[in-house]
Amino acid sequence: MKKLFFIPIFFALFAFGGAVCAQIDDKSDPQALIKTATQQVLDEVRTRAVEPSDIPRIMDIVNRDILPYIDFHRTTQLAMGHYWKTATPAQQQQMVEQFKLLLIRTYSGAIAQLRPDQQFEFPPSRIAPTDTDVVVRTVAMTNGEPLEIDYRLYKTPQGWRVYDLNVLGAWLVQTYRQQFSEKIQQSGVDGLIQSLNERNEQLASGKPS
Repeated sequence: MKKLFFIPIFFALFAFGGAVCAQIDDKSDPQALIKTATQQVLDEVRTRAVEPSDIPRIMDIVNRDILPYIDFHRTTQLAMGHYWKTATPAQQQQMVEQFKLLLIRTYSGAIAQLRPDQQFEFPPSRIAPTDTDVVVRTVAMTNGEPLEIDYRLYKTPQGWRVYDLNVLGAWLVQTYRQQFSEKIQQSGVDGLIQSLNERNEQLASGKPS
């Protein structure tokens, strides 16, 4: 079951892409949102490095700046695929909460990995004013090598929201959809929820994966 919960460290950028504060205009330009948000997080890291053991500060960043700009409900629904419609409303709610908690805890552990000298590039965007579902491309320089990271956002009445990302050709939703499908086929939706819950308890206790 380890594979079900493995996320490369760079998937943490999914959370950082949504790490914005109230001053950012999230209703107009999705690329500008990603760019400004990423810069703000880097500025915070440069001001004071985030220690891996500083869980309160990490969780404060996550809860204050990240959660409002990521649509975990949409991410979970897409990751479950057609199984979403077979789940009861109670199961859907549990899935969203457990999956969100898993991603938050995974990303929280990655926040301390950002370096003060981390560099990002933002290729020109081909996003049209009428687009409502877009991909924003970025390039992170990691150990001197470029790493392409694509964010998928959609437009809501409240503004643009991140719901997926692509690193090294692997989309987050697609990766989890396959893993969730395998688990549901084995033990049903309740079995998947139980597995997510057990993994979250493991992460909360600090036990290795």
